[in-house]
Amino acid sequence: MHTQRRIGFSCTVGLVGLVTVSASAQETQRRLTAAEIAGLSKGGAGAGTSGVSGIQTTILSGDPTASGPYTIAIRVPAHTKIAAHTHRDDRSGVVVSGNWYFGYGDKADESRLKVMGPGSFYTEPGNAAHFAQTRDEPAVVYITGVGPSDTHYVDAAAARRHPQSNAKP
Repeated sequence: MHTQRRIGFSCTVGLVGLVTVSASAQETQRRLTAAEIAGLSKGGAGAGTSGVSGIQTTILSGDPTASGPYTIAIRVPAHTKIAAHTHRDDRSGVVVSGNWYFGYGDKADESRLKVMGPGSFYTEPGNAAHFAQTRDEPAVVYITGVGPSDTHYVDAAAARRHPQSNAKP
């Protein structure tokens, strides 16, 4: 009989846990078509981006300035170069359109760039320097991480050109 109570109690706890998870999932469920994403408001180079002028950021989920998971879409114009920088959080990216030239290292070295076409995936490990650019066409990249995020340029001159990037969220 003691065993039966223990089993009954375990089942009850399990069901309560499922209900809690289910309610939590409903609060964060989000489905967006490409057309709906295109209709979302876009800001400049926002939190968790390089701060480079011309880049448009759309928050798809979460908030890169707050604790917790987030996903942002960045639209990077053609002929944009992003100097070597870091973010405190581990992030991953998926190229949605265009060609995104991405490299790892403390200095933007074109020989270290790899062309990432639509459907390509890459990572940005926390505090690991990386750099990127577009060439003759714009690119759209979805970036996911766990905030709060930030951006710190490796080169002090680059930081002065984009002072909002080195600000703590």
